[in-house]
Parts: sequence; C-alpha cells; structure tokens
Amino acid sequence: MKRAMLIVTILFIAVISTACINNFAVQELNNKAKTFMDQGDYDSAINRLQSSIDLDGTIYETHYNLGVAYIKAENYPKAVESLQKSISLKPDYYDSYYSLAIAQEGYAEKLINNDKKDNSNTPGVCHTQTPTDSYIDETISPEQRKEKAIGLYKDAINSYTTYLNDAKDIDDKESIQIQVKEDQEEIQKLEK
Repeated sequence: MKRAMLIVTILFIAVISTACINNFAVQELNNKAKTFMDQGDYDSAINRLQSSIDLDGTIYETHYNLGVAYIKAENYPKAVESLQKSISLKPDYYDSYYSLAIAQEGYAEKLINNDKKDNSNTPGVCHTQTPTDSYIDETISPEQRKEKAIGLYKDAINSYTTYLNDAKDIDDKESIQIQVKEDQEEIQKLEK
C-alpha cells in the first residue's frame, strides 16, 4: 500500500510539474509574440503563437491573439479560423466577435478585389498576385467568390451585432453601427 501511494504521489508531482513548465513556456511564447507584434513582425508573432497553441490549445487569449496577428498579416481565412476557436473556448469574450467581424470583412474585400484585378486575359496588362492573396482559391469562379463574399459580409454583420448586443462599455458604438450599414450596402451592391 505504501508503494502504491508513493507511485501515485510521484505521478501527481510529475503531472503538476509538467503543467507548470508548459504554462511558463506558453506565457513566454505569448510574451515574445507580443513583442513581435509591436515591432510589426507578424510572421514571427504567428509562429510563436502557433507554438504556444501546440503546447496548450485551450487558452482562448492565444487563439484571439493569433487571429489578430493574422488580420495584421492580411491572412483573413486563418484569422477567421483562429477567432472562431477563441469564441468556442470563451463565448463571452466579446472582443473576439469584433475582431472576427473585421477578419470576415477583410476576407470578403480580398475576394472582391481579386475579381477586380483579374486582368490575366487582358493584353498588355500584367496580372500579379500579392503574397497576402495566396489563400484565394483561383479555381473558383468570380461568381462563387462573389457569393462567398456576400456570406462573409453577412457573417460580419452577425459578429458585429453580437458584439454590440452583448459587450459592455463600447466606446465606438456609432462607428460600428455605421460599419454594419456599409456592410449591408456592400451586400446589396453584390446581389445586383
């Protein structure tokens, strides 16, 4: 019996020690990511935050920060994914909804602007794709991109609405309401 208690105690100490080490490593990675974000080095910040999630994927703040870093890097699909994960971990952290709306709008705008700049069949016009557009699937038609953009604008409106309805102490309520109206107008233009 003493031997069994000794083994249980050793295992308990090992589990607690590992949790503390992981928690410290996660915090260090998150701190380093913040430093990179402040310097405008979004790729390095993203790498640190992904490493942090590899150690502990249950921390909503890390997913939120990763989403914000992806927004800054203009990789909107990854931003949407990270912010949705943040919301799934902590639905009452309303800044995630606001940031998610920004990512959804950015993604929609990239889809639409990709159509506008697609001059690949126009003689004398060089069609180049910026690295931030590399996530846009060139195999889908302009009509499919337009439909996807409409869905993203609708999702952004829903995200803003959740933020407006549930968040406390919103300083920029009027500007968000204006943004919702602009998104609604963009949907109407796209649906014509």
